[in-house]
Order: sequence, then structure tokens, then C-alpha cells
Amino acid sequence: MNLVVVESPAKAKTINKYLGPDFTVLASYGHVRDLPSKDGSVRPDEDFAMSWEIDPKASKRMSEIAEAAKKSDRVILATDPDREGEAISWHVLDILTKKKALKDTEVQRVTFNAITKSAVLEAMAAPRQIDMELVEAYLARRALDYLVGFTLSPVLWRKLPGARSAGRVQSVALRIVVDRELEIEAFKAQEYWSVEADLAADSPPFTTRLVKHAGKRVQRLDITSEAMATAAREAINAGTFTIASVEKKPVKRAPSPPFMTSTLQQEASRKLGFTAQRTMQAAQKLYEGVDDQGGLITYMRTDGLYITPEGVAQAREVIGQRFGPAYVPEQPRFYKTKAKNAQEAHEAIRPTNMTRAPETLRLEGDLQRLYELIWKRTIASQMESARLDRTTVEIEEPTGQTALRATGQVVAFDGFLAVYEEGRDEKPRDGADDEDDTTRLPALREGAAAKVEAIRTEQHFTEPPPRFSEATLVKKLEELGIGRPSTYASILTTLRDREYVRMDKNRFIPEDNGRLVTAFLEQFFGQWVEYDFTAALENQLDEVSAGELDWKAVLRGFWAQLKPATAAVLERQGVIDELDSAIGPFLFPEKADGTDARLCPVCGTGRLHLKASFKMRSSFIGCSNYPECRYTRGFGAANGAEDAGSDRELGVDPETGQPVALKIGRFGPYVETTPPGEEKPKRSSLPKGWSPVSLTLEQALRLLALPREVGMHPEDGKPITAGLGRYGPFVQHAGTYANVADIDEVFEVGLNRAVVLLAEKRAGHFAGRGAATAPLKDLGAHPETGEPIHVMSGRFGPYVKSGKINATLPNGTAPEDLTLEAALPLLAARAAAAPSKGKKAPAKKAAVKKPAAAAKKAPAKKASVKKVAKPAV
Repeated sequence: MNLVVVESPAKAKTINKYLGPDFTVLASYGHVRDLPSKDGSVRPDEDFAMSWEIDPKASKRMSEIAEAAKKSDRVILATDPDREGEAISWHVLDILTKKKALKDTEVQRVTFNAITKSAVLEAMAAPRQIDMELVEAYLARRALDYLVGFTLSPVLWRKLPGARSAGRVQSVALRIVVDRELEIEAFKAQEYWSVEADLAADSPPFTTRLVKHAGKRVQRLDITSEAMATAAREAINAGTFTIASVEKKPVKRAPSPPFMTSTLQQEASRKLGFTAQRTMQAAQKLYEGVDDQGGLITYMRTDGLYITPEGVAQAREVIGQRFGPAYVPEQPRFYKTKAKNAQEAHEAIRPTNMTRAPETLRLEGDLQRLYELIWKRTIASQMESARLDRTTVEIEEPTGQTALRATGQVVAFDGFLAVYEEGRDEKPRDGADDEDDTTRLPALREGAAAKVEAIRTEQHFTEPPPRFSEATLVKKLEELGIGRPSTYASILTTLRDREYVRMDKNRFIPEDNGRLVTAFLEQFFGQWVEYDFTAALENQLDEVSAGELDWKAVLRGFWAQLKPATAAVLERQGVIDELDSAIGPFLFPEKADGTDARLCPVCGTGRLHLKASFKMRSSFIGCSNYPECRYTRGFGAANGAEDAGSDRELGVDPETGQPVALKIGRFGPYVETTPPGEEKPKRSSLPKGWSPVSLTLEQALRLLALPREVGMHPEDGKPITAGLGRYGPFVQHAGTYANVADIDEVFEVGLNRAVVLLAEKRAGHFAGRGAATAPLKDLGAHPETGEPIHVMSGRFGPYVKSGKINATLPNGTAPEDLTLEAALPLLAARAAAAPSKGKKAPAKKAAVKKPAAAAKKAPAKKASVKKVAKPAV
């Protein structure tokens, strides 16, 4: 008997069909061990010895794998073909060895880049041993991440209120976001004017732009005032123009290469609006397969662009059949990655079968859209280049003082554009030339007179660099050589989870705590958040995986610098004051009138300083005359917004005639008004995401009107209200509170939506903060009770739930394969086994010894290891 260990149950089921009855395929369900979240898991003083702990969820599965291994002649470790997959195989082997489950059993390692029958059988025919160089690279990364997280994070907790954690790559990614915000805040908009003219030269009108004025060449930003634009307009109006030249130039555009992990995440963000995490979750399912035909795409964590010759040949065949021979290039296209050591998984992300076109599949939403994106990109990468005719027309007047230019572009042969065109992160800024300008120009001849039909002058202002989206941040990390394919999604997720950033219109905006943490790290741990240092460390780790560098030598060199630096910062006093001095020029930039930028705008005598509240776990700008002067503003408040950080009157409530005020209290900003005839004022804190700087009277009145009545519940006639509480916005009925997605929904939620939210809460499906795990699969309503039936992920494995009945799935049953028909008997059996209310005594009387003995084991089964909050690494 042969035992094969893979990572996921879906993969296990498919591979078992390929290998036949002589093989047993079991899943490890991903990683089985990790470093415990406590001090001492990595011990530098013992030459970086590491203590591993089996995940409680994996303990039962590893016991099952160990029992199967004892009965097998051969154990084949077939986890994923990247560094993480190699590490999982190493962990499984180490656990099996310690359990004495192997004895003389032969152990082999196989990898396949796609879950297809041919790929799996080829891999089985070419086994190897575990690649210890890849494992050592994993060990080095894991140890480094642990050492940074458990060394820097406690320093942050002690020195900076509100700081959550620091991480080797996370903190550098945060710095990229903060640096971009600093660029935006330091940006000074520059006025410029565009001058365009519509001309006709025995032809339909066409648009031109000014390129020469008063004998000088004109660049985009050269016309800086309305007066200059008016002078240019007058010069054009007075001129007599002739077409000086018509230049037609053929241009070729080659297709983009097939996807690797980073470019898939970028393009899915641009075209589909997916987060990196959502992209990888969908890609994982496509890789594992959704039917009996196996995986739909090759492995999705890769920095390679290579496609096998068989894959290229199949793509060329599909192109010829669907588009014709003109779209098939004379020679196949082969791409090379720019990465120095691209060996996480060599092949690009592509469909396993190119003939399986998207329209022939019936997949769920995200999978269908992502598969179509991958299929189109792969097919396009093997197609003929697009051919374009680019035309440039120069128009001049006899004196040579004024000149105009028209450009146009026509697609002569669409080539790969018939299938796919790569998305853009940003539109050209500040009027820059657009290479993809598809303006068509009429037929024009040199020497023809050109008549001016219209002139337009328009004012513009240069724009700051845009904030990072997920796509552009992944691209930036890749350009800097920071992070690797398997880490991009987790880096971005960690930044959001730690609340160092927030998302606005899918753009990263650093929160005040994020900015302060970055300033702290740059001031006291500058080397560890330098882009070049982090990229150089990534290269060292790549050298470890290539067998060119000893992994413990990397750790020794790193720790020799980090340990004394940390000790020095812990001994420092007055860290907040040092930060105040270091980043003072940013916090308090010089004013145009020369007055003191630190002078308090409220009391006029105090000076502004960076302050920290360990009780409130936050940092802010405050006045030195506190508590007499209670002026505060956020750490990152923009210039000119100082007055918004103090108590101020917002206006008068039109219904009561009472004033409405914004106040800054010990626990943050709030709004207040005193209803007529009442002594006690009514107050409401500002919800998360609302800035006191931009708060309006209308917003304040909406907050003060809460809680509001949504309507009467259709079942009992009791009122449903919507309000804002300690844990965020909610709807409430008869003592049941259900969170809603955001504060805007509190003002807009209707009766039907509120009833649904409350029903879901009562059924155990929480919304918003503290949400329960989302169902793995929805099976529909129970035919007898009408209760929804869901497949859930539990502490001890997947189970099926309906109402208050939970039934564990039998061993070997994949959650995604469970049907309604199969779930009903499980629920019925569980319901029958559950003791009825009021009949506990008879049940106890009927008990026999064996069940009682079994029952004694239950408490031990419930015991769990207390988890410690784990810093991000």
C-alpha cells in the first residue's frame, strides 16, 4: 500500500481517482506545525534552535496520517511545489518520524505543477528527496519573522501607545504607504493651461495642440497663466497655417507575458476589483479543481513566466482554430522572468487545458471571472503582435513663430488585442501623451492650407501622485524586491487587520497610528525599514534556497545588529519627545506669514507638541496648556485644519433652535446639543472613519437623531431600532443586537433588511464586528423545519448545521462535496442522539458502563491551548 500526503481534501479526492486502489491519499489541510506565539520559540543563544508546536486542528489529522503510514510500504509527500509546500512535507516527515510511524518505510517527495492525470502520473514516476535547501530558506524566513515580531513589537507596546506590531516586511510595506502620503501632503499644485485648436484642411475638422509659441517650443507645463494662454490664442487666431508634414509610422505592440502571482493579483485588482486575498482564494480553488476533470489552472504561487512546450503548442493550436493563421506568430513566444532566483514554482499561471474555453465552463462567480482572465492572458501571450499606424501632423505658419501638432493612431491589425489588453493602474497625469491614443485623423496632404475653426484654452493644475491601490502596492513591492509571491496577500491583509491603514475607494490611506509607528521605526530602527536592506535580505534568503549561503549565518548576522539596537531603544527615556523633535518639520511646517507653526490656535499662548495617551492607546497633537486648553488634532491632520481640532459650534438645529457643537473629549471627538426643557445634553461619539475636520451640521444632526425607529417587527409588532453603540452600528429588536456593515447603513437600513440581519444573528450568523466564520457551503432550507442548512468550519473539523443541530462530517467527506441529500441523514441522526429536555434522569438510568467511560474523556477533548496574541511577521 502507498500513502500519499497532499495539502487539501479536494486535491486528495481528485488524485486518489488518478492513482487507483493501491494508493491512499490523505490531506494535511495545509501547515501542521508552527512556532508557538510566545517567547523562546526561537532561541538565538542555542544557535537558533526552534521549538515547533502541532496545530490543535492538525493533531487528529496527523494521527490519522501516522496510522496510515504504519500500514504502508511507501509514503509519498506530494505537497505544493513551492517553498511552503516543501516545508509542510518536512514537518510531516519530522512528525511521522517522532511518532515512530515509518520504521523501514520508504519516503519520497513528488511535485506537480498542475492537478491533471498526466502531471500527477509523471510526478509519481520521478520521485526525489526533500529539498533541504528550500526547507532551510523557509526556516530562515520563519525565524527572522519571529525574531522581528517578538523583538520589535514589545518595544512598540512599551514606547508607543496604540502600536499593534512590527514585522520584517509588513513595516516596510507600511512605510511605502506612509511615504506616498507624505509626498501627497508636500505636493504643491502648479497651474498650467492647455491650448487646442480645431483645424480643417480640405477635410473634416481635426484637433491640434500648441507646440510652439513666440518662436519657442511649448511643453505641457510651460503656459502657466491665463494671460499666456490668451496671448497664444491670439497668435493662433492671427496666423495663417499650412500643413508642414504628415508622418506615418508603423508601430508594433507585443502582448504581455502570462501571469505570475504578482501580475495576477495586480490585474485581478484592476479588471475585477478583487483584493489580493480574494484572488488567491479563487485561484486556489481553480488549481485544485471543481469537477472530475482535475485542476483548471497550474500552481498559482509562482514568479516564473515559463510555459511548457506542450502548453505553448496547445495555445497556438487554439489561436489558429479560433482566430485564424494570421494571429499565430511565426515562432512561439517564450518569456523569461526578471527575478534573480525565480524558483518558488517555475511555470507561469495558465489553464491546464487551453481548449477549455471560459464559455464552456459553469463556475461560481469569482472562479468564472478569474479563469476567464487567466485564459485570455495566456492565449494573448502566444498571439501575433498588434500593428498600428501612428500619424503625426505638423502645422506651421510662415514666420515659424507658432506651430501646432495633431497625432492619431489606427489599429491596422489587432493581433493579441482581439483577446486581451493589459489594464492600467493610472491614467496619464498632467496631460502627458497617451501611447494608446486611438484618435483617427482625416486624410491630409503636405502643403495644404489649414483653416482655424475653433480655439480652446483650459486651466489645469498638476496632481499629486495617487495613493496606492492593492495592484500598485504589489507592483511597488515587486519592483523593490520586497516580499515574494506567497506573501503579498498576507502583507496587505495584515496592514488592514492591524488598523495601520484604511481603505478609501480601494486606496490605502495610513492611519495616525500607522504614521507614528513608521516615524518611530525610521527614527530608532531605520536600517530595518530601509527598502534596500529588506530587499538585500530577501536576496540572501534566495541564496539560501539556491544552496549558496548558510541559513544560520544569515540569522547570526541579522541578530547581531537587531539585539543591541533593541536594547538601546528600551533604555531610552522621552521617546515621544524625540519623535516630536524628529518629525516636527512635518507636523508643523513653516507658515507663509512667518508666525510660529507650533502656536496653539485656540489659547494663543500654548505650544503644540506630539502627545501620547497610553490609556486611550493613541497619539495626537495637543496644547502644552492642557487641561486649561483642550485643543487637539490628529497626528496626520492637514495644514490649515487646526481649528477643526478644537471645540467648535457647528450651527443650530432647525427643529429645536438649539446650538449643535463638536467637542473634543478624553475619549475622542463627539457632538452635543441640549434638547429644549432638558438639563442633560444629548451626545454622540463620531463613528470610525468620520473626521472632526470635515464634520458638518447635517452629519451631526443625523448622529444625534440616533437611535431611530426602523419599523415594527412583522412577527411580534415590537419596534426595531437602528443606532450606534460601543461596538459599532447596529439594529436592535427585543434585546437582540445585530451589527450592520457601516454607519451609513444605520441611516438607510429598511425594515426588510433589518429583519434579515436580526434573523441571521439569532441563527448564529453574526454580521460585522465579531462575525462568526462564514459558511463553507449553503445547502438550502431544511424540508421539514425550513431552517437554513450550512456546512461550517469548526475547531474539530467541518460540520453541517441547521438551527441548533450540529452534525460532524464523516471522515473523508470533503465539505465542498456534501449535498443536501447527504446532510439530512446526518442531522436526523444527531437530533435523535441528542437528549430531550426533561428526560435527563431516564437517560442516565439507561446508561451502561462503556458509554460512561467514553463520556469521561469528553472534558479532555474540550481542553484547548490558550492562545497568545501573535505579532505580525
